[in-house]
Amino acid sequence: MVVEVVKKSLSSKEKYGMIQSAIWLFVLVVFLAWIFIWIMTPTNTWKQVWMPQLLENTASTYFGVQGLPLLLYTFPVLFIAVLGCVYLHIAKNTNSSNMERCNDGKKCIWKRPVLVRGLLGIVSGTELAFLFMFIALLVWSFSTYLHNDFATITHKSAAKLGLKVWERRLDKIAIRFGLVGNICFAFLFFPVARASSLLPLLGLTSERCIKYHIWLGHITMTLFTLHGLCFIIFWVVTGQTSKMLEWKKIGISKVAGELSLLCGLFTWVATIPRVRRKMFELFFYTHHLYIFFIVFFIFHVGIYSTFIMLPGLYLFLVDRFLRFLQSKQRVSLVSARVLPCETVELNFSKDHGMTYNPTSIMFINVPSISKLQWHPFTITSHSNFEKEKLSIVIKSEGTWSKKLYHMLSTPSSINHLNVSVEGPHGPTSTNYIRYDTLVMVSGGSGITPFVSIIKELIYMSTTFRYSTPKTILICAFKNTSCLSLLDLILPNSCTPYDISSTQIQIEAYITRDTKPKPDNLIQIQSIWFKPNADDAPISAMLGSHCWLWLAAIITSSSIISFIIIGLITHYFIFPIDHNTNEIFSSSLMSFIKMLVICVSIVIAGSAAFLWNKKQNAKKAKKIQNMEGSSPSAVAPDRELESLPQQSLAQATNVHYGARPDLKRLLCEIKGSSVGVLVAGPMKMKEEVAAICSSDLAENLHFESFSFGW
Repeated sequence: MVVEVVKKSLSSKEKYGMIQSAIWLFVLVVFLAWIFIWIMTPTNTWKQVWMPQLLENTASTYFGVQGLPLLLYTFPVLFIAVLGCVYLHIAKNTNSSNMERCNDGKKCIWKRPVLVRGLLGIVSGTELAFLFMFIALLVWSFSTYLHNDFATITHKSAAKLGLKVWERRLDKIAIRFGLVGNICFAFLFFPVARASSLLPLLGLTSERCIKYHIWLGHITMTLFTLHGLCFIIFWVVTGQTSKMLEWKKIGISKVAGELSLLCGLFTWVATIPRVRRKMFELFFYTHHLYIFFIVFFIFHVGIYSTFIMLPGLYLFLVDRFLRFLQSKQRVSLVSARVLPCETVELNFSKDHGMTYNPTSIMFINVPSISKLQWHPFTITSHSNFEKEKLSIVIKSEGTWSKKLYHMLSTPSSINHLNVSVEGPHGPTSTNYIRYDTLVMVSGGSGITPFVSIIKELIYMSTTFRYSTPKTILICAFKNTSCLSLLDLILPNSCTPYDISSTQIQIEAYITRDTKPKPDNLIQIQSIWFKPNADDAPISAMLGSHCWLWLAAIITSSSIISFIIIGLITHYFIFPIDHNTNEIFSSSLMSFIKMLVICVSIVIAGSAAFLWNKKQNAKKAKKIQNMEGSSPSAVAPDRELESLPQQSLAQATNVHYGARPDLKRLLCEIKGSSVGVLVAGPMKMKEEVAAICSSDLAENLHFESFSFGW
């Protein structure tokens, strides 16, 4: 009987695996076709042959000429996003993940760091290859545009416009800088759509993709700045400076473009690393100018070009609205613990059925400190060990976190704290047992993602009796008091677990203290907050079937918006304009159609969110009734000193007055497959990446965690 069940399980997994492979193949074909369109766009073949034929077949009284960009540029990506949701739903329900061991094969070579120090940060071979291909697309587009433009510019053609040849060429160069910048803009918002299916479909997380957004942002603003400067020079030398104040009813609005560029420049300046580090609030608030940047950009380029660049922005708007809805709900903060190392642990009540993977992060907002600021923190609890509790650890380092620490550590009558959250966001699957040995290198509060990983290994070893890899944690702290962070490794759970079955070795380095100091004996302050009827446990934004709900939102909102846009065009715009784009106001058309898209997203997103919120409330009430009349409370925190930590203490070696010799420690580790994870200061990451990329450590496979949101 058991054998039959196992065979059925294997056959169903194989069936789902075939479906996933088919989805992947289909997605790849659609994506390559989409990229091919981008490659062909600057050519004369596209402009003179393909595009006129396509416009003739797609232009209608319902969509006008905008039907072409919707069909060729927007629809393929939204279709991929929906297929990605289906793929991830299957993967989640079958618990399928990449179980291949990362040995010395060609796949792992591409994942090794190639660039370690420089403007791009730590870059793998795969990332560098895709970056070169993207730059090649930009260079190809720009050079092809100019080659075709310059071929038609003669002294005679320039003279007809009252221009010299070089002036006409400068005009074309300015236009082409803008068009190539549009390509970057089309990709700009993909990395920051945190709940999008596209990133996990590629095995990426939003945290890891922030650097791609930064790269794209720098390239985009460089091209748009050159676009604006070239036009200013052109207008000055040709005596047409009055054009800078034009906002035409039909065509390009120059004032809107200038306003968009100014908003972009203010945002860009605030992202300079030195400015961001020293004045984070300036960076944070200035970054909200992206709203005006987008609005004026759409008015500048018109709705046709907007639809070409719409997919990334569309998915970002869906994600942003869903996060907005989640952020409006106050969550139940049950307790807090103030640790000796100027660190606080916040413990939230969570929905029983909500699960998340190790290294997941959650954004939190405390209105009493700042109503606008949201900060990301790694979740240190384990969703299966601690079914009713979700914990994050916050180190007192920046202005915001210092205010929170002072608020909780100062003796006061505080009995409730309003908190809102966004998330959790994290990897869709993790498989740390694919390595023979797992080495985790952390600096300071960088230990927090590794706390969740170690808890995952303990859970797998205890519950499923998996043979987990030997785990080595190399952590560097400033002071002895920071050793209290190690105690967070032990799950605070009523579920029995056995840490001795997990091969854990901890090497802790105290850099500023040469011997143990008594400050680590400071009493831990526990704070319990009174429950509030308006507060709710943290729950999944779209329930347990979140990927299917996201697919439904993308599908329904796009269908609603396209239907309404078609009806408005047919009954309101076409009778006036007759598809000439020379009568109806370009700005008004852009405003109407983008408003329809936003309203459609609001309708579909609100319906899905409110339905799941209602279902979560029913489940919570049912669980409460099953457990009795008294509300289900989070299991009381046990004091850190009283935790059963004998095995952990035996596995820990503390080195005072020293820094870890990472090169020696890493190169001494034997094994064909050694995963090296690092979280901490950039210098530490660069040092570890340099070691892993050297010929001396071919068995080391590097992965870093960054929290530079």
